[in-house]
Amino acid sequence: MDFILLLKAFILGIVEGLTEFLPVSSTGHLIIVGDLLNFNDEVGKVFEIVIQLGAILAVCWEYRTKIAQVAGGLSHDARAQRFVFNLLIAFFPAALLGLLFIKAIKAHLFNPFAVAIAFIVGALIIFVVESRQRTARIEHVDDMTWRDALKVGLAQCFSLIPGTSRSGATIVGGMLFGLSRTAATEFSFFLAIPIMFAATFYDLYKHWGLLHAHDFATFAVGFITAFASAFIAVRALLKYIAHHNFVAFAWYRLIFGIILLVYYREQLFQAMS
Repeated sequence: MDFILLLKAFILGIVEGLTEFLPVSSTGHLIIVGDLLNFNDEVGKVFEIVIQLGAILAVCWEYRTKIAQVAGGLSHDARAQRFVFNLLIAFFPAALLGLLFIKAIKAHLFNPFAVAIAFIVGALIIFVVESRQRTARIEHVDDMTWRDALKVGLAQCFSLIPGTSRSGATIVGGMLFGLSRTAATEFSFFLAIPIMFAATFYDLYKHWGLLHAHDFATFAVGFITAFASAFIAVRALLKYIAHHNFVAFAWYRLIFGIILLVYYREQLFQAMS
C-alpha cells in the first residue's frame, strides 16, 4: 500500500469537502493542490469525481429530513412540487451549457492562471454585493418562485469557469435577486444535489475504464474525508452566516488569487511570450 498516495488522497478529500460549499471554488483548489501534489493525471481526474460524490452525500445527510419530506409530498403537496420544480429550473441552464462547452472549458481554463483571475474577480464581486444596502424579499427557499430559481440558475452558469465557485455564484446571485443570505445559501446547497449528481455520474460513465480495484483504498480515503469535511463545512457555514457576511471569503479569494499569480508568474510569462 502506497502511504504517500493515501496521504495525497486524504489531503485532497479534505480540500474538496471544505471548499465545495464555501464561496471559494473547490474546482480551483483541486486544480492547484492536485498540481502541487502531482496528482492530476487521468486517475486523479476520476478521483476528483469520487470525492465530489462524497461531498454531495454529506449535504444529502445534513438535509435528509427536508429531502424525505419533499420526496414524500411530491404526489400531493404543492409546496414540495414547487420546490422540486424550482430546483429543476435552476439546474437546467448550467447543465445545458456544461454539456455544450465543458470540453472547451477544460481545455482552455483548467489551469492555475485562469483560476487565479477567477478568484480575484469573484472577490471583487463579493465586495460589491456586500457593500450594497438591500432588503431581502425571500427569507425561505419555499417562498421562491420559478423566476427566482431561473435567475439563480443563470448565475450558476458562471461557475463553469474554474475558480469562480458554484456555491459562490449561486449564493451571490441569489442575494442580488432578492434572497436573504440564509435562503441563498440553503438553495445553493439543495441545487448542488442534482447538478453534482448529474456531473458525477456522467463523468463516471465516461471514465469507467479507469476504475480499478487496486485504487479502491485511495478512493475510499478521499471519499470518507470529503464526506466528513463537507459535513463540518456545511454546518459551520450555516452558523457563520447567521451573524456574518461573506466579506471574509472575499478577502481570502483576493489574497489567494494574488498568491497564485505570484507563484506561477514564471509559467505565466512563458505562456505570454
